[in-house]
Amino acid sequence: MGQKIHPKIFRLSTIYKWDSKWFGNKKNYISHLSDDVRVRAFLKGELKQAGVDLIEFDRNANKVIITIHAAKPGIIIGRSGAGIEDLRSKMMKKFYRGKRVNITINVQELKQPSLSASVVALQVAQDIEKRLPFRRSMKMAVERVMKAGAKGVKIQVGGRLNGADIARKEKVHKGSIPLHNLRADVNYQHVQADTIFGAVGVKVWIYRGEVFEGEEKPALMLARNGRNTRNNRRA
Repeated sequence: MGQKIHPKIFRLSTIYKWDSKWFGNKKNYISHLSDDVRVRAFLKGELKQAGVDLIEFDRNANKVIITIHAAKPGIIIGRSGAGIEDLRSKMMKKFYRGKRVNITINVQELKQPSLSASVVALQVAQDIEKRLPFRRSMKMAVERVMKAGAKGVKIQVGGRLNGADIARKEKVHKGSIPLHNLRADVNYQHVQADTIFGAVGVKVWIYRGEVFEGEEKPALMLARNGRNTRNNRRA
């Protein structure tokens, strides 16, 4: 029997950490969790062109700190920070109307977008929505990921491919994807492409090597790379 589990959830006790960091009691736990889910879905929909990889939440009393890791941070920030202010005002009107909440939005740049399963899946999904040949998009994405230094990658698409009457799945893989190794840094993402023939699912697995005890965890490495890039720009 196939026991399916999300690669990130499977490794939360070893190399990954939670995307949301806050403490909730019986009164506000449900509301905080609901806000995180709705705000994350809203941001991913608004920032499709920015190549969002990860959205982290950090709550402290009446303060919410949202950290967005994206391949193209300039699209989010906008000219003189106007994009962030516009995004904050939209969130206040839609999710926090009438609430005394201070929202802080931080944007960090991905050092290697080709090693992010979210960015790769979004690129393949956008190609499918533009009616480009899905096999060529998958093969080009696999080559980009392997050139970036990945040890393995697998891309799977499923649905009415090319408008076929019967839905099917097709996949392209290269290298190794050790799904049962808890030390393996396997980045996974599932994205939906909306076409005139229906929804097409895009799944991406990227194996970025093993993480041993004492080494930096993938999320920490991602954040540090983003901070270093931003500090260099300021300098």
